[in-house]
Amino acid sequence: MTEVIWLGAGSVAGILAGVFGSAFFVKMNNKKQVNNAEKEAERIVSRAKKEAHKATKDIERKAKQDSDKIRSKAEGDIKNRRKELDKMEQSLKDKENNLKRDMDSKRDKLSNKERDIADREEKVAIAKKQVEEQEEKKKALELELRKKLETVSNFSEDEAKRQLLDLVKDEAKVESSKLANRIEEEAKANAEAEAKRLISMAISRYSGEYVVERSVSVVELPNEEMKGKIIGREGRNIRALETSCGVDLIIDDTPEAVVISGFDPVRREIARRTLEKLIEDGRIHPARIEEILTKEKQELFKSILADGEQACFDLGISDVHPEIMKLIGSLRYRTSYTQNNYPHSIEVGFLAGMMAAELGADVKLARRSALLHDIGKTLDHSISGSHAVIGADFAKKYGESEQVVHAIRAHHEDEKPRTIYAFLTQAADALSGARPGARRQMMEAYINRLEDLESIANSFDGVIRSYALQAGREIRVIVEGAKVTDDQAVMLSRDIAKKIERELTYPGQIKVSVIREIRAIEHAR
Repeated sequence: MTEVIWLGAGSVAGILAGVFGSAFFVKMNNKKQVNNAEKEAERIVSRAKKEAHKATKDIERKAKQDSDKIRSKAEGDIKNRRKELDKMEQSLKDKENNLKRDMDSKRDKLSNKERDIADREEKVAIAKKQVEEQEEKKKALELELRKKLETVSNFSEDEAKRQLLDLVKDEAKVESSKLANRIEEEAKANAEAEAKRLISMAISRYSGEYVVERSVSVVELPNEEMKGKIIGREGRNIRALETSCGVDLIIDDTPEAVVISGFDPVRREIARRTLEKLIEDGRIHPARIEEILTKEKQELFKSILADGEQACFDLGISDVHPEIMKLIGSLRYRTSYTQNNYPHSIEVGFLAGMMAAELGADVKLARRSALLHDIGKTLDHSISGSHAVIGADFAKKYGESEQVVHAIRAHHEDEKPRTIYAFLTQAADALSGARPGARRQMMEAYINRLEDLESIANSFDGVIRSYALQAGREIRVIVEGAKVTDDQAVMLSRDIAKKIERELTYPGQIKVSVIREIRAIEHAR
């Protein structure tokens, strides 16, 4: 047992010895590794320090290079800026010197002008004194001359004036007597033509019973038997037609035709359409007549409104009241000196628009004024006044602007034109009516008469230019103020009037207006 324990103790001692040996070996080995690690760490630290020192040197060198570059660039900019400032300073000095020279020059010129003005004032004073001396001499000569005239003629100054006034009065009486005789003769010669003109104008406004050449419509019949149907039993059908339509039906020996007579073109058109529908239908009796008449009235009024809308569309006009559109469409059934008023109004609208465009004015407003200028012609005789005034009042009632209303009222001088649109409407209306072939007028003779008027006026001495106005009823003559005095202007108007009487043949009378103008012009410097 003891041996076993001893052996066990020995084994344990051996194990322990091995353990301690191993531990000593490990410890020594670790100490060696630690030493190696420390050396390696020292080498790394040393290398890192060297690299850091090198990097620091590099950074310092680069920073120094950058600072040198920045410094050199800044110094260059400063030099350039200094050069620019030097140039600006030199430029300012040059400008100052130039300004000083200019001021000196202007001061010298001003001094010269002041001397010139002083010299001129002195000369003017001398001239004024001379003029006053001449005036005094003139007055003395006039006084001496008057005394001599009084001595020679045995008349005093007052007596001579009275005698001269008596002579002028006698001459004026003779002239006025001649003028009165001429006016009376012209009135007698033109009385019939003027009466016809006034009557025709009144008839064109009045929808009366009697007919003229252009107030009838002809309806063709399919056969002669249709005339009996139109007349009806004891004439009831024709009476119903005439009463309902407000026209006269003329059924005579004209083969296969019925004449509708009526001065109102709208009524005549309604009657024509109604009669054509009745002939096409074949049933003609009072009830049927009234039925067809009502339908045709509605259709015609629709057509009239459509014509008004079409005219406004063609001219590019909007916001027109329907009642005014109806009047525009009704112009298709009105004529003036054989010219249909519907295309005439559209033509006037286009002419006014073109002239407004040339002048830079409102084209639409000019067209609107021109299109509506004759709407008063479509209203019947129940409203008194000229068609221009009636049309203007109607346009104002239905919301047209004051410029349009004024243009309508002024297009025949019922009101003095005040706006460009009134003048444009007036001019466009005259152009449309005066276009060759538009109306029955001898345009060539008319133009020749105007040219002759201006030629007669221009033939007198001192006339600058002349204008024939108001369709040849006035000649306006402009004379030179330096050549023609006020008294001579009065005599010139009489001389021109007498020469016109001798050399021209014309209706009515011609007004001669001589205008003498003096203009004083000076420039402010």
